[in-house]
Amino acid sequence: MTEDKEFIRIPIGPIHPALEEPFKVTIVTDGEEIVDVDVRFGYNYRGLEWIAQRRNFINVMYMAERVCGICSFAHTYAYAITVENFIGQEIPERAKYIRAIVAELERIHSHLLITAVMAHNAGFDTWFMRLMQLREKTMDMLELITGNRVNYGIMTIGGVRRDIGDKEKRMLTEYIDYMQRKVLPEIIDLFMYNKTIENRFIGSGILSKEDARAYSVVGPVLRGSGIDHDIRRDFPYDAYGNLDFEVITPKKILGNVRGDSYDRTLVRIFEIVESLKIIEESLERLPSGPIHGKQMIPLPITLKRLSGRSIGRVEAPRGELLHYILAGNSEGPIRWKVRTPTEANAYALKVMLKGDQIADAPVTIASIDPCISCCDRITIIDTNTGEKYEKTFDELLRLKSER
Repeated sequence: MTEDKEFIRIPIGPIHPALEEPFKVTIVTDGEEIVDVDVRFGYNYRGLEWIAQRRNFINVMYMAERVCGICSFAHTYAYAITVENFIGQEIPERAKYIRAIVAELERIHSHLLITAVMAHNAGFDTWFMRLMQLREKTMDMLELITGNRVNYGIMTIGGVRRDIGDKEKRMLTEYIDYMQRKVLPEIIDLFMYNKTIENRFIGSGILSKEDARAYSVVGPVLRGSGIDHDIRRDFPYDAYGNLDFEVITPKKILGNVRGDSYDRTLVRIFEIVESLKIIEESLERLPSGPIHGKQMIPLPITLKRLSGRSIGRVEAPRGELLHYILAGNSEGPIRWKVRTPTEANAYALKVMLKGDQIADAPVTIASIDPCISCCDRITIIDTNTGEKYEKTFDELLRLKSER
């Protein structure tokens, strides 16, 4: 802590028990009340977008999968849609439903992780372990279908790499039944009817509907403020236009909207319920047929001829994920841009934390489920001229050695 006139500046992070990944939030307090907030990234920078400019379109698919370890499928999904839109690639119906199944399993495991973190922040360490155990079971299902627990490697341009057989269907059905019948009622009972949880979460990190729109937040943070919006329903892609599911908002759960940490947590829990319904319906609707679309011209040749721009977006666990490609008749993209949900959500912390007590800060920060590896960038600004420019990793190393 450093004293600045009558205010106190308190750094939270970049390494802190309440943070899943390193970033820094500096809160300025007047007594116990937070009066200002500064959010800083840059502790996880890897230069993936820059590296992509020196790779071909197929290579970038594997890089997209490594943007984030939690939502790696969402990134390959968005990238695949971006390229498929570019080349006009048709996707077989069976592949569309398999994509939806994997995407919803990933959403469940992501939501279970942040719900476990929220339970830990409320002092329920037993439930933290229980929720992490359930996440392990979900990752077992992902491994069953894709062959991997992380970086699944199932997505490809034009379809998927692996099929779902009778064994996988049976085990997924057993998993859905276990989650719906035994597990979710316990989780809902804990978070909806426990006074300790309510006292810890209710009223902390309030983000009004107006502020949510002003800061362009996405995903459960947006829906937690009462805005009924989901890319899967409002701009359906692949199989989602044929699937029946409900977009969760606090009003549908509680009858009212506060836009606080409690609302955001409940939205994620009830989204798990909807994800299980989507998986169940996808298994029932799963048609026979191929899992990869036909290509008249070999894909590498088609991709070399690309010129122009394309955008693809999906509803990742944390919200709308957007991939942008600029191409110009070359082996790889001229520019690959990833706009992640945390990039949209994190700066709303400035509004959410103002007026809160210091003790509420870890809960509020965790409630947006920040994913830092997704959104770290580096841009150097000359404070004398205001000019912005980028440095490569090698150039930064050279500057360091010269000093």
